[in-house]
Amino acid sequence: MRAIFGLLASLLFLGAAVSTPLLAQERSAVRQGFALPPQSGKTILVLRPSVRVAEQSTGGMAEPRAEWTDQARRHIDAALVELQRQLGNRVIAAPEALGEDARLVAEHQALFAAVSRAVIEYQFFVGNRLPTKKRDNKAGQFDWSLGPDVAKLPGADQADYALFLYTDDQYGSTGRKMLQIVGLVAGVGVSSGVHAGYAGLVDLKTGDLLWLNADFQMGGDVREADGAMKRVRQLLEDFPGSTIAKEAAAPAATAQAKP
Repeated sequence: MRAIFGLLASLLFLGAAVSTPLLAQERSAVRQGFALPPQSGKTILVLRPSVRVAEQSTGGMAEPRAEWTDQARRHIDAALVELQRQLGNRVIAAPEALGEDARLVAEHQALFAAVSRAVIEYQFFVGNRLPTKKRDNKAGQFDWSLGPDVAKLPGADQADYALFLYTDDQYGSTGRKMLQIVGLVAGVGVSSGVHAGYAGLVDLKTGDLLWLNADFQMGGDVREADGAMKRVRQLLEDFPGSTIAKEAAAPAATAQAKP
């Protein structure tokens, strides 16, 4: 407790409030002109989700927890298998990646996460839009890409599109939660926990991002089966041509971004 008060005192002394990051409401967007009706004859390559689960220390650092990540990965994989039949088109699982292929997949998953964060910050937040993303310059455009190298991903030659899923969870430690309580008393905003998720459909010929659902405040404890199912349902809400949004017990519909 003394350490927590000491840390808070330091923050107050320096005038550096530990504030909750700028949060976006859940948003999704579709590339202009893209449509994927049910039973279109197209094939979707589902890449194994990228899953990261950590504990947030008192100071806010993310400390990876292997056991939590393993639990979350198993539950998310199982939920995705159960839901993928509702995606409305032919779905195939990406083959196991080894060696150079594994490196290529990891690089593209990291790239997808980076692009998703950029979309949230620079397009979903209207005030932050880059000049090339503003309505006056790119009317009605949702124009982002992972680049043509996606065509080299394992299984890409057997599909039209790739479905990327990425989750990043940090659960606040006891110390972090106590600091949050003390911060409330002192009038200093202290965040506890991170629950971000991104799901996107990518054209395997061009690398263009065709659909994205990205959220900094996702629900569902991915360490548990029910929570992981809730998370995957949220990630796949409004997936083009799917029935998942209709069957999910979501509190509110995802708003379509209008760049």
